Amino acid sequence: MPGDHERFMRMALDDAAREKAEGNVAVGSVITQGDTVVARGRNLVTSTFDPTAHAETVALREAGRALQRVDFSGCVLYTTFEPCPMCCGAILASGISTLVMGGRPTSAERRWGEFTVERFIELAKRGDSIQVVTGILPQECVDMRQGERGR
Repeated sequence: MPGDHERFMRMALDDAAREKAEGNVAVGSVITQGDTVVARGRNLVTSTFDPTAHAETVALREAGRALQRVDFSGCVLYTTFEPCPMCCGAILASGISTLVMGGRPTSAERRWGEFTVERFIELAKRGDSIQVVTGILPQECVDMRQGERGR
């Protein structure tokens, strides 16, 4: 599975690079079901003037259209950077079974105080419904966002 994690994270990094070039925050997300990519999301906040258009929420919307349902249990969401509280809530609401993350902000870069995905999941008492995998291509993911402020 780690090989698959890297393969799908590289797809998310490709989307992040595209968004960085277009002036958006460089974050990309991919949702898979088994070995099939069902949705991809790029951060579109700046280009669409939509504060909710983070890569993860864009991918979740696309997955709903592609799968014609709102329960994504059995699916994996790959994201190049730790999701914000809004995205984390959407991920839990969707039923995503596994969240795979690349980079994380340093303590000095944290925009949401002491927030982490793991703390959010613990507070929501949802630890039994989602697996979190960290450290997949972390340096590449952090480098992609280098010089940007956290979202």
